Amino acid sequence: MKRIAVVDHSKVKNKPEHARIIDVCPINRAGNPCMYLTVDGKVGIDEALCIGCGICVNQDPFKAIKIINLPEILDREPIHRYGKNSFALYSLPTPIFGKVLGILGVNGIGKSTALKIISGLIKANLGSETEVEFDSLIKYFKGSEAQKFFEGLRDKKIKVSYKPQSVDLIPKQIKGSVRELLIKSDQKNLFNKIVEELDLNQILDNDISKISGGELQRVAIAATALKEANLYVFDEPSSFLDIKQRISISKFIRSMANENTAVIVVEHDLIILDYMTDIIQIMYGSEGVFGALSLPRPTRTAMNVYLDGYIKEENIRFRDHKISFQESTIVREPSRDLLSSWENVEKKLGKFKLTSEIGKINRREVIGVLGENGIGKTSFVKLLAKVDNPDKGYINEDIKVSYKPQHIQTDSEVLVINVLANTFKNFDVQLVRPLNLVDLMYKRICDLSGGELQRVAIANCLSQDAKLFLLDEPSAFLDVEQRLKVAKVIVDFMEQSGKSAIVVDHDLLFIDYLSQKLMVFDGVPAIEGCAKGPFEMKEGMNLFLNELGITLRRDEESHRPRINKLDSVKDKEQKNSGKYYYT
Repeated sequence: MKRIAVVDHSKVKNKPEHARIIDVCPINRAGNPCMYLTVDGKVGIDEALCIGCGICVNQDPFKAIKIINLPEILDREPIHRYGKNSFALYSLPTPIFGKVLGILGVNGIGKSTALKIISGLIKANLGSETEVEFDSLIKYFKGSEAQKFFEGLRDKKIKVSYKPQSVDLIPKQIKGSVRELLIKSDQKNLFNKIVEELDLNQILDNDISKISGGELQRVAIAATALKEANLYVFDEPSSFLDIKQRISISKFIRSMANENTAVIVVEHDLIILDYMTDIIQIMYGSEGVFGALSLPRPTRTAMNVYLDGYIKEENIRFRDHKISFQESTIVREPSRDLLSSWENVEKKLGKFKLTSEIGKINRREVIGVLGENGIGKTSFVKLLAKVDNPDKGYINEDIKVSYKPQHIQTDSEVLVINVLANTFKNFDVQLVRPLNLVDLMYKRICDLSGGELQRVAIANCLSQDAKLFLLDEPSAFLDVEQRLKVAKVIVDFMEQSGKSAIVVDHDLLFIDYLSQKLMVFDGVPAIEGCAKGPFEMKEGMNLFLNELGITLRRDEESHRPRINKLDSVKDKEQKNSGKYYYT
């Protein structure tokens, strides 16, 4: 059986201590150098000699070694490898002209690497230490659709425009106003049309470094779309966007695909990915170890296969459990034990005015919060957390509150194990295991990825001595599976502890999955916002979806939420009956 061995040296805090595990390897003890020291004193592993016994993995104090048996289908050298005992990528997405192709998979298995190779930002090395040219890739993919694609790239018949995942890095690379950036990008003379479609008129003269994350995301999408290309690649286009913007971006991206143009999208918001794509390739593998792609499937089929965790035709089981959704919304026995309440709150923040109706939260409740960006959701959460004080109105202040902010500090050099000392000691089953925090113990906060930092912040918030937990955008930077795990962690934690949570987020599936009640914010972004509710889920969702002009149904097979196609029979039927949300 072919296997891959990866050593994450960033987790190793003591080289001599790590080197001692060489002595436990049975192949080494038999006189063969399966494990060895490199010239700089790091542990290396010879994959050809490794028998996959797992002894070194179990004995590794830093959890830096992973040895994985590869599926039989991956019987050739990888397309790209980041070095010996490093991550390996075994396949690439297959763009199809006239279609929007989605890539669905967890973090850390090479989605962004695959997109960068497709876009020409990384040169593949076919598992060696030397980058290869197009002719080598054409030979590697001989007889497949990928061969035609790389021939098109080589012959300059295919041009690629790529939107990166980390749009927050753009201001560090590009200076000037939004208008200057977009005019420079405009190779199709569509500046006015795309600026209008993506609602960018009001920020055209703003400096790139002064706009918000959501504005930066839409600018990046516009700049990508304005370039002359016949393959457009979007890496996580919904990040930082509210639900209304996500729906709008989905329609925009869908409209780009035609008989001469292909589109590839990586996205973790399942409802949005479902809404914008025609076909999906599932990406499977092991985080930080390897990644590979399944064959393309129609979107609905691929999503249900992904939730099932097993690709039957390719005999690949990439998860040991199914992800399931309830056929109907769970109605729990309502609690009458009041935890907090508010009444006619008002807060002036510059030109923005925030108000609220009367509301309350009881013990053992999880309340979801929905609304556009810039409409006061975070400001209201800060009032409940006592970070700010209201100008008028009443907020019950008789309880302890724990608050996870939207923006998390990332510059600390403290180790995760020190930040989460209380969590590791007292919340192993409730938080540490389900949030997969053990592998992060010896990492510094400043070295964490966005998703890792988010999980640490969630665990830190929930392990505080408090009665009410306020979590602002906890799904940000998390992949599909992590989002659903976090949702379950929050629900179970509140149920078991008798405490309550208010969760602000833009992932509609995430909010639907965890919420018992719903708050809805409406108004005019950056001018005024009003907090309404909490409502029962049916009432709150109907109110919110009516404002968006969309309806939700459940998939017949997996029961996951899906947006109905606009003006479809089902869409018209639900709107005519006033049932925008399934019951």
